[in-house]
Amino acid sequence: MEQVTIERLGHQGDGIAPGPVFVPGTLPGEVVEGEIEKGVMAAPRILTPSDQRVKAPCRHAKSCGGCQLQHAHDDFVADWKVDVVRHALSAHALEAPFRPIATSSPQSRRRAAFSARRTKKGALAGFHMKGSDVIVSVPDCLLVDPKLAAALPLVEALAVLGSSRKGELSVLVTASLDGLDVAVSGGKPLDAQLQSDLANLAREHDVARVAWGDEVALTRRPPVQRMGRAEVVPPPGAFLQATPEGEAALLAAVREAVRGARHVVDLFAGCGTFALPLAEEMRVHAVEGDKGMTAALDKGWRMAEGLKHVTHEARDLFRNPLLPEDLERFDAAVIDPPRAGAEAQVAELARAGIPRIAFVSCNPVTFARDAAALDAAGYVIDWLQVVDQFRWSTHVELVAAFRLQGA
Repeated sequence: MEQVTIERLGHQGDGIAPGPVFVPGTLPGEVVEGEIEKGVMAAPRILTPSDQRVKAPCRHAKSCGGCQLQHAHDDFVADWKVDVVRHALSAHALEAPFRPIATSSPQSRRRAAFSARRTKKGALAGFHMKGSDVIVSVPDCLLVDPKLAAALPLVEALAVLGSSRKGELSVLVTASLDGLDVAVSGGKPLDAQLQSDLANLAREHDVARVAWGDEVALTRRPPVQRMGRAEVVPPPGAFLQATPEGEAALLAAVREAVRGARHVVDLFAGCGTFALPLAEEMRVHAVEGDKGMTAALDKGWRMAEGLKHVTHEARDLFRNPLLPEDLERFDAAVIDPPRAGAEAQVAELARAGIPRIAFVSCNPVTFARDAAALDAAGYVIDWLQVVDQFRWSTHVELVAAFRLQGA
């Protein structure tokens, strides 16, 4: 048995002691004891607890891998997430004025990817145990909207209908305005009998739509998402912000960052999370790599009332970024790339010299890299807002308002 003192948290939420030794479920300042194997103390005994340690609110916290930080006080988690962004910026010698973090409420996640597996007695659905492929049932999960928690029997029934004894289903369940939107992957091929069984199950559980693999198996009602004044039906599995509160915080920050613009380009626009609400005040050109999402955005815009003109373009911004000559007609830009960031597109934005940029990111490391490129081109960060949609997790999102000096 060895004793170590935790110095800090790593990006995955594990405590880190000198060595380094990684110790899950610990906090800075804690003295812990346990066996160390390959630099990991997997089962620590806490000898001196931190004053920031709290009792995990969820009874599944020790086994479920969905949350990493339920043992920490909310104020500690908020400060830690802000510091993650601050340290990422400092690695590039950058600084920013930080606004207070916006944290989503418990039970507010409107979508969740459940895992499900058949058993001898039926099926088991939930989330994976930490560091394992074992599924943990989470009937009273404190993260997800209660409508999603109540869908676990539906997920189990889907596994009974459509998975093999050795296979595992991934079932993405999203709460829409008109019921649950369900997208299943990893199941057996969709045939006439399975489609009939799915229809019966959808009626029993009042599901709006079921997608099975790459096919829409049935649509009882369009699973509508509201984006500003527009109503959008996203393609199955399409990207959406995790919580309504988080989306509102991101949108408010983006609105402020581009306020007064007349024509804005929305890069990695998805189904219109930002483009459609912004169209209430300005013209928008939305660019997204997925044609299904651009089609949903366009239909949402055409059916809405009182919006300014929205154009759209399906384009791979990693391989084919918009060039300065494409960008010169815009007086502001919104960019919301995936975790890899947007190195190629940011390089062209920097060359184009658009006066203001609202940068949304879900990865502080790639954001800081891209921010450094903008900084080198003469941009400054007026302010930065951290948004915590993934409560009790290590996931961090943010919006930064960039301004070109002298523009």
